[in-house]
Amino acid sequence: MASITSGGRSLVMARASLDTLLDVLRSRGFRLVGPTIRDGAIGYDDITSSADLPAGWTDEQDGGFYRLRRRDDDALFGYNVGPQSWKRVLFPPSSLLWRLREAGGEAAGPSDEPADRFAFIGVRSCELHAITIQDRVFIGGNQVDPVYASRRDGAFIVAVNCGQAGQTCFCVSMDTGPKATAGFDIALTELLGDGEHKFLVETGTELGAEVMAEVPHERAAAADTARADHIVQHTAASMGRQLETGGIKDLLYANFEHPRWGEVASRCLACGNCTMVCPTCFCFSVEDVTDLTGDVQERHRSWDSCFTMDHSYIHGGAVRPSNRSRYRQWMTHKLATWIDQFGTSGCVGCGRCITWCPVGIDITEEAAAIRAADCRIPDEGGAGGQP
Repeated sequence: MASITSGGRSLVMARASLDTLLDVLRSRGFRLVGPTIRDGAIGYDDITSSADLPAGWTDEQDGGFYRLRRRDDDALFGYNVGPQSWKRVLFPPSSLLWRLREAGGEAAGPSDEPADRFAFIGVRSCELHAITIQDRVFIGGNQVDPVYASRRDGAFIVAVNCGQAGQTCFCVSMDTGPKATAGFDIALTELLGDGEHKFLVETGTELGAEVMAEVPHERAAAADTARADHIVQHTAASMGRQLETGGIKDLLYANFEHPRWGEVASRCLACGNCTMVCPTCFCFSVEDVTDLTGDVQERHRSWDSCFTMDHSYIHGGAVRPSNRSRYRQWMTHKLATWIDQFGTSGCVGCGRCITWCPVGIDITEEAAAIRAADCRIPDEGGAGGQP
């Protein structure tokens, strides 16, 4: 486990200085988005001060189970991850792509709207990796998505190193956490105990250092960095789930007809919850609409899911008409074909798909079951071949 200081100079900031940090970001024109309690869960929404954060709250998670409960301290980031990810801000569930008013001959698109400069407060390491994955999809190729690009451009990221692991977390298996190592402007580790409440601060960019120069702080002592390292190491050793990733791409490619796909399909409701909460899923549908007069035409984009029948519909019917084929598509894409497309797994080990599945289907359990009963037919040399 790398030292907490590996990404830049380490500082210590008192709990009260967090509001100063938020004020500095706001004065620089950033719109603050951070964790807050809403509808019985911790999600991401606009915030104005640390008073909006879920102080003293944590969450209990398991397959198909999520509950908030009180902590015995006032930790601001003492929870895991909720049903929302930063995808909700960068790639909104619904967005206007294009509008035409016939009367004036006026056309407008997303690039014509003034874009907010976001400051994301409390981004976990797994979520940083998820943002990087969506960057590849939406702005990393020849075709740049204007909605995503306008929201991503200039975003300031305040990461938080995890102080606890959830029962459905497996970021260590995916090498995506629990410590933030890149992709942030400032990274915090919350330190509580002995009557103290403060943050170890690591600056990851020049802008992050400039912002921290306006916030009261001290140089971190060796004892502070040691505490922070211990917190992260303890979290890494406390994962609720594990996923063996060695050779998983070839394993899934070679087991398209594995009987496990039928077993999981008998439980799957094809509700799409797993894709909605996933921080890397990017499927969407496009709809053209017009008003009753025909004077205004609009094109809208909204999240879609590979679990819906219409998602794979072409002339003559759906390509994947069964739950079996749709679940296989989702899991194989996430853990295998994504690697061929984007050079990385599409899973960051956040565990949201396990927690928010109504019937508690567990991607780590499904992968382990296929590995345990690998149905590849060995070739004459003993190596696994295609079935």
